[in-house]
Parts: sequence; C-alpha cells; structure tokens
Amino acid sequence: MMSIPKNAPASVRIDAWLWSIRVYKTRSVATAACRAGHVKLNDVNAKAAHTVVPGDTIRVRESGWERILEVRQLINKRVGPEAASHCFTDHTPPRPVLPALGLPQRDRGTGRPTKKDRRDMDRLRGQD
Repeated sequence: MMSIPKNAPASVRIDAWLWSIRVYKTRSVATAACRAGHVKLNDVNAKAAHTVVPGDTIRVRESGWERILEVRQLINKRVGPEAASHCFTDHTPPRPVLPALGLPQRDRGTGRPTKKDRRDMDRLRGQD
C-alpha cells in the first residue's frame, strides 16, 4: 500500500491535484477539462495553473452531473485510491435515479418499423 508523503507541498496546481486524487485518468485530460470550463475553484472557472490549498472547494462537471470536492490535503504525485480518498471530502449529492419509462418493446423478428410505427413510438415518447 502506497501512503501519502509526510512532506506535503505548500500549493499544487489544480490539474495535478485532480489527477493525483484520481478524478481524471491523465493529467492532460485534467488540463483539458480546466481549459474547457468543466472545473471551478471556489465557484470561479479555474485554469490548469491555479493552485489549490486545503479548504478550497472544487466543482468538477462530469457527464451530466457535478462532483463537489473539498481539499483536505495536498499531493502532487498519483497515489492509490485508498490513499487518495484521504486527501479530499466528497460533498457530491447522490445522483438522481431516472424512472423507468416502461416503453413497449417490439417483438423479435417483426422486422424494421414502418413509418407509421415510428410515428406511434415517437408519440408515446412525447416527441411529437
């Protein structure tokens, strides 16, 4: 098990910190997310070179939902998932559960839907 180094740095770039705690798979992906405006530091869009300090709040937008992380400890090297979990507090609300629509399924082997069938399916889905 890899542990967190005792001599933590005074400040770390936000892209390096997000990569270190395993929010992003690579540092270049973390940098691209900052550049695209998917990362906010204390409710302000963050550039990749912004530094984080303990107590900062980071909001990361991922595929339709937002993670809210509070910095507890600084690291600049990637560590294992267990060690990384000690470096932040996750304040993310649980993901909303989408209700099952219960749409009817076509019988197997009935062939491609006709134009009338497609219109009926669109009407059922509310996509008039």
